[in-house]
Amino acid sequence: MGVAVGVDGFTESPADDSGGQSPLFRGVSELVLDAKGRIAVPARHRDGLAAGSNGHCVVTADHGGCLLIYPRQTWEPIQARLMSLSSFDDRIRSIQRLLVGHADDVEIDAAGRILVPPALRRYAGLDKRVVLVGQGQKLELWDEAKWQAQVAQTITFSGGLPAGLEGLSL
Repeated sequence: MGVAVGVDGFTESPADDSGGQSPLFRGVSELVLDAKGRIAVPARHRDGLAAGSNGHCVVTADHGGCLLIYPRQTWEPIQARLMSLSSFDDRIRSIQRLLVGHADDVEIDAAGRILVPPALRRYAGLDKRVVLVGQGQKLELWDEAKWQAQVAQTITFSGGLPAGLEGLSL
């Protein structure tokens, strides 16, 4: 099955189990966090984030120091799966606390902006200049300086390529 561009302009992947389409996010956008803590979601991502959820999406913390932004319909099965795992394992419980504990429903306003909750802004060290990075079914939101450091570290390939990428040809 291939990937198609939907009528509303966002890229879609093959139908999910519910019969609908899941948005596919890609690309890097440099944005500005306004004084109220809002970002203007690029037009190419707005419909995908809002699809099937009345303009709501979920923002949560990532262990890498950025924030993850999911369409609500994509996040809900992830949360259900995380919460079905045993909380008696301290590692699992820590991940549940990080991902589900920090998860916050946010609304895309009429101007295409989302308010990044203050606790999540502090967690990711977001100040003014931020970067939104498409990662398939989710978006990552980075502080611009952290993003630049992440890119610089990645392109050095310190430690070599991961085993799963050795046969990949671009």
